[in-house]
Amino acid sequence: MNQFGAHYEGHCIIEIGAVEMINRRYTGRKLHLYIKPDRLVDPEAIKVHGITDEMLEDKPVFTEVAQEFIDFIKGAELLIHNAPFDVGFMDYEFRKHHIDVKTADICSVTDTLQLARQMYPGKRNSLDALCDRLGIDNTKRVLHGALLDAEILGDVYLVMTGGQTSLFDDNEPELADIHSAKAQILAQNADKVAHHLSLLQPTDEELQAHLEYIKLINKKSKDNCLWEKRLGSDSNEETQH
Repeated sequence: MNQFGAHYEGHCIIEIGAVEMINRRYTGRKLHLYIKPDRLVDPEAIKVHGITDEMLEDKPVFTEVAQEFIDFIKGAELLIHNAPFDVGFMDYEFRKHHIDVKTADICSVTDTLQLARQMYPGKRNSLDALCDRLGIDNTKRVLHGALLDAEILGDVYLVMTGGQTSLFDDNEPELADIHSAKAQILAQNADKVAHHLSLLQPTDEELQAHLEYIKLINKKSKDNCLWEKRLGSDSNEETQH
């Protein structure tokens, strides 16, 4: 979504971009709208998104596209980077045009910026920074375009939520060693796992590698690893018995 300034200063939404994803797959359905505001676009904002007053002169006003927008997002989970900012604009436009809708009443919202801050504390978590960190191509993102941003954000979300390995930097030596140990264990037992369902007891070396990996996850998650807590619980039960 593109806007300029802050909604409490009377600024407006001038572009909406959204892509649909169901079961973590893009459906090909998209929404892309340019909107003519009731005031001039701020010159500083034009430097960010490149949308000028001339480009918006023949575009519909918000009331003309509001229902199409509502129909697209109704019942959905919205992925928004810095969600309070965009949702604030959406609700402001609904109120300003006397549309009896509030975003929270028609859909749920996931703030991907908050999600990224939880996964990468202390690091830059802008959309561009996440693309660099996660290896996502954003070379086409010269200006801040709503539809392209939506597509890139979808890719970022899929990678961020695709597995725990994305929580850590692979260039950390201790993590690389553990990954190597895991790979060796898998290679040694691949034929057995593929053809049998019998229970295989780990060797002392395998068990130690597993425990070290759990400790690392617990360290990285700031003592929030459920596996570590479960191991501690099991140890206590064995002691009691």
